[in-house]
Amino acid sequence: MTDLTMTWLGLSLKSPLVVAASPLSDDADAIAFAVQAGAGAVVMRSLFEEQITAEQMAAHHLVDAHTDAHAEAQGFLPETDAFSLDARPYLDQLARLRQRVDVPLIASLNGATPGGWTDYAKKLQAGGADAIELNLYDLATSAEESGTAVEARQLDVVRGVVRAVTIPVSVKLSPFYASVPAFAKRLEEVGARGVVVFNRFYQPDVDLETLHVDRKIVLSSSAELPLRLQALAVLASTSKLSLACTGGVHSGLDAAKAILSGAHAVELASVLLRNGPGYLGVIRAELAAWLTEKGYSSAAQARGVLRIGSAPAAHAWQRLNYARLLDSWQSR
Repeated sequence: MTDLTMTWLGLSLKSPLVVAASPLSDDADAIAFAVQAGAGAVVMRSLFEEQITAEQMAAHHLVDAHTDAHAEAQGFLPETDAFSLDARPYLDQLARLRQRVDVPLIASLNGATPGGWTDYAKKLQAGGADAIELNLYDLATSAEESGTAVEARQLDVVRGVVRAVTIPVSVKLSPFYASVPAFAKRLEEVGARGVVVFNRFYQPDVDLETLHVDRKIVLSSSAELPLRLQALAVLASTSKLSLACTGGVHSGLDAAKAILSGAHAVELASVLLRNGPGYLGVIRAELAAWLTEKGYSSAAQARGVLRIGSAPAAHAWQRLNYARLLDSWQSR
């Protein structure tokens, strides 16, 4: 039987299939079901910098608004524990998951500015997280801030988190860098242990009837996978970082493609939200069957077979292939 164990971020996984950051991590029963089905690790949903800041400001405003309302007002103020002024609810859920499953648990931090909020990374480590996935969900909206400045700020965020903890830190990237390999190299230089490609931006739509911004979560499809495969094939040849694929994996064959391209781990969210956490077992079985059929004794043996430099036709990942794709479409 094919060995599905894999090492990712220095962590030993019983399979490369990982529950990605999503609302599923708020349900301990769902996570336990996914692990029973074969998940090798779990990434919790993101703890957002803005949420922490907003809750703190709202609580302080409420307290300040009543401080001088009455001579005995202080006696009527609620206890501090009534507010989620820190990561306590998140840490409580981390503890619940730790009691239910025996696989690595990765906490997810989402921040765009360096500063004191990175102290929460220490709390997540103390709370039992085996690693941190730092989600650089950063939308550039200022014409005054250059791409170089945006990247420098993001590197400061990563550097701050890495310095705050001793557990491995992986960085979840968007595809919108002038050079993903160059940025990954700089992430490695500041101490990151891995990268995840790629973040899916839940972009707002416009409701033409109400003229409101319409927020909807659109689940991924396998059509989004090729963008990740190309990045993995490049990074597997240019970086020593642990690599994870997220977005577009909906079957065991999709997972096999990601692993062949260089992924150590394959993160699943949309497919589990659509089909339930137990569907991870279907993906695991299909992945194992394909590896066995092709003669691979382990998932680790198959990893990176198609990375640039090792692929039988490495040029297919590169610019020349674009012209050939257009020619093939015209010929059809």
